[in-house]
Amino acid sequence: MQTSDVTESRHERLTTLAQNLNVPSRVATVSRKTGETDVQVTLNLDGTGRCTAQTGIPFLDHMLHQIASHGLVDLDVHATGDIEIDDHHTNEDVGITLGMALAKALGDRKGIVRFGHFVSPLDEALIQVALDFSGRPHLSYGLTIPTQRVGTYDTQLVREFFVAIVNHAQMTLHIRQLDGINSHHIIEATFKAFARSLRMATETDPRRAQTIPSSKGVL
Repeated sequence: MQTSDVTESRHERLTTLAQNLNVPSRVATVSRKTGETDVQVTLNLDGTGRCTAQTGIPFLDHMLHQIASHGLVDLDVHATGDIEIDDHHTNEDVGITLGMALAKALGDRKGIVRFGHFVSPLDEALIQVALDFSGRPHLSYGLTIPTQRVGTYDTQLVREFFVAIVNHAQMTLHIRQLDGINSHHIIEATFKAFARSLRMATETDPRRAQTIPSSKGVL
């Protein structure tokens, strides 16, 4: 049996077990079509790190693989857009759709840890991320990326991607650059730190017994 078959069989067993235990599924599929882009995202928060990313933007695909691998989510992203103009619309709309999928998969957010944080090194780069699924969108962005492009990817689009996720996942996100001089390393360390923070925040806390993780009782 191939590795992919083993992984799929394990996923099917876990899905069946969750159904038998009446555990809510944390899988979401969201489609978003505009005059500029057509994006579909399927997200499984309780995945194994599998990823298919076909956005037409190779560097963005690479970063989506980091989110899946280090966040241990299964992610399927397909996008077409007006990249003959530039990557801006597709990059932003993938972030929007992924944010919508996060919000949908989390549902009422009962029982989750809610907060996540991680410091990720990548050679000389060191990035700190902290996030809160607070229901209040806010991005504090502290990256200083020294070059305008990594390959063909405009590094200004990193901020636009996270703005889009934050606004549609309804999260607070802080990104701090503690060190780094290589643009690729800085960006990749950011996505890895985001992924690990996401994993921490979306984990279910058995002590919460499916209650809202807020003293107010609502997020």
